[in-house]
Amino acid sequence: MTFKTKESRLLIILSAFFVANTVLSEFIGVKIFSVERTFGFEPVNWELFGVKDLSFNMSAGSLTWPLVFIMTDIINEYFGVKQVKFLSVMTAALILFLFGMTWISIQTIPADFWVNEKVDGQDLNMHLAFNKVFGQGMWIIFGSLTAFIIGQILDVYIFHKIKKVTGEKKLWLRATGSTVVSQLIDSFVVAFIAFYLNPAYDWTWQTVLAICLVGYIYKFTVAVLLTPLLYIIHKIVDTFLGKDLSQKLLKDAQS
Repeated sequence: MTFKTKESRLLIILSAFFVANTVLSEFIGVKIFSVERTFGFEPVNWELFGVKDLSFNMSAGSLTWPLVFIMTDIINEYFGVKQVKFLSVMTAALILFLFGMTWISIQTIPADFWVNEKVDGQDLNMHLAFNKVFGQGMWIIFGSLTAFIIGQILDVYIFHKIKKVTGEKKLWLRATGSTVVSQLIDSFVVAFIAFYLNPAYDWTWQTVLAICLVGYIYKFTVAVLLTPLLYIIHKIVDTFLGKDLSQKLLKDAQS
């Protein structure tokens, strides 16, 4: 396969979006935002498993993670399990490298003029802000990467199991079905490693389960709402490849 062929160019484009969105999700994930207030509503303040005041306070990474799973399903559909697994391992290695370089940058001594700057009329310690934003805890990094690998493996496995039953029909079922199951495990693994095993936090099992359930409700809803986007991308890919090449790739991906 050379880069001049349609399928090679398609794989490069899909892979680039996959890697870019995965890395972006990790880096912007440090911000926690209120889903309800972003859309102009008051927080729901649920109580689950005895844990009170639960609302949809989500990592900003949740804005881009759905795109990662869409790219996963599209790559899986046209290029098969092995390609998705390769991309997942490569992306995890890249994330580790980027976090390593970020840690080194945090250790450097800042220039005096850069430390204190005025932002909107207020003094801001840029060094502390940089360290706070980019210096995520190692437990969170480890939990996120572990969940990413497990989630990807589950996603491609379930996707192909459903496809063997449905064939080329019901793309929504294999895409949404694989995502909602893998995201359930993903949500639990992140919280369990980052906050339950982490000695810096004193989370109980009830807290972990409650936070996971609220997060999963959000992820499940987004996955369902983005189903039309999956069909749109699928249509664009089919048009780009042409009927014969598209059918060939779909058939080869199942072998």
